[in-house]
Amino acid sequence: MKIYPIPMVPGPVKVARQVLDAYQINYGSADMEAEFLELYNQTEANLKTILSTRNQVVIQSGEGMLALWSALKSCLVPGDRVLSIATGVFGDGIGDMAASIGADVRKISLPNNETIADMDEIKSTIETFNPKMITVVHCETPSGTLNPIAELGHAKKKLGVPLLYVDAVSSIGGSPVLTDEWNIDLCLGGSQKCLSSLPDMAFLSVSDAAWEIIDQVGYAGYSALKPFRKAQAEHYFPCTPNWHGVAGLNAGAELIIDEGLSNSFCRHEINAQYCRNQIEEMGLTLFPASDAIPAPTVTAVNVPQEISWQEFDAKLRREGLVVAGSYGPMTNKVFRLGHMGTQADKNLVTQALEVIRKVINQLT
Repeated sequence: MKIYPIPMVPGPVKVARQVLDAYQINYGSADMEAEFLELYNQTEANLKTILSTRNQVVIQSGEGMLALWSALKSCLVPGDRVLSIATGVFGDGIGDMAASIGADVRKISLPNNETIADMDEIKSTIETFNPKMITVVHCETPSGTLNPIAELGHAKKKLGVPLLYVDAVSSIGGSPVLTDEWNIDLCLGGSQKCLSSLPDMAFLSVSDAAWEIIDQVGYAGYSALKPFRKAQAEHYFPCTPNWHGVAGLNAGAELIIDEGLSNSFCRHEINAQYCRNQIEEMGLTLFPASDAIPAPTVTAVNVPQEISWQEFDAKLRREGLVVAGSYGPMTNKVFRLGHMGTQADKNLVTQALEVIRKVINQLT
C-alpha cells in the first residue's frame, strides 16, 4: 500500500505538511552559502530546546541508526567496557553493535515487557565491571515501553562512569527527555518519529566529556563525530550537507516548539491513554507487564488468539488501517500503534480504533 489512509505505524510517521513544503525549495550548495549555516544553527538551537540541553547537537544526513553507530564508533576502541541495559530488541541490539566493534560488553537483560525498576543490580555491576559507557533505550518501540533514565543518570555520575548513551529516537518530542538533568552524554535522535519528518536525518547531543573521549579515540570513518566539533565555526562539514533534510528537520522541530513542549507531551500522553483504554475495552490485552511504564508514543498489543498476525494485518489493511508488527520474541505475537508526532491525533487514533473494533467483532 503506497499511501496509508489511516497511518498508525510507529515511524516513519505521516509527514507534516510544513516538512514536505520545506523540501520544495531548490536550495543551493550548503558548503558555500551562509544561509545554510544559519539554518543549521537554528535547527541545532531548536533541538537543544527539545532535548533540554546546553550541549552541542550534531546533525547528520542519514536515518536514525546513523546516530547510534556514530556515537559508538566515535567513543569506543576494542577492549573498552560497555554495560548494555536491555529491556527490548533495540537495547539488546545496541549491546551487539558495541560488541561488533570490539567492545567488552556486559548485558543486563530484562524481559521485553518490563522496564527498569530495580537499580541494585545495575549499581552493583557498575561497581564491579567499571564500564566506560552505559547504553540504554529510552523508548523501546517494539515493546511499547518507556525506561526511566533519571536514576540511571544519577548512578552514572555518582559512580564515575564516563559516558551515558541513550537512544531516545522514539521519545524525543513526545515525552520529556532531560538530557542535562539526567547526565546523558550522548542522546540520540532521528527525524521520522515525533518530529514528523522524513527518515533522512539523525542527530545527537554530545557532552563536553564525550567530546574529550571522541578526540582521544580519533575515529575517522564516514560516521565520525569528531569533524563536527568545529564544523559550524569553520563552515566546513565532513561531507556535503543535506540542506533539504536540515530544512525539513527544522520544520518538524519548530512544530513542537510552536506547540510548546509541555503541550506536545500532554497531547501524546492523552492519546496514548485513550488508545490503551479503548484497546482493553475491546477485550484485547496490552503487551507490557502491568508494572512496566507504557510509552506515550506507541502502544503494543497482543495479537488476538483467534487469528494469526498475517491475517489480522490483512483485515486491517483492507479497512485502510496500517499498524506495525513487532520484532524478536514478539514477532507475530504483538502489533503496535504509533500515536507519535502527527499521528498523536484524537481523530486519527479514533479511526484506527474503530477499524480494530470492527475486525475484532468479526472474529466473534
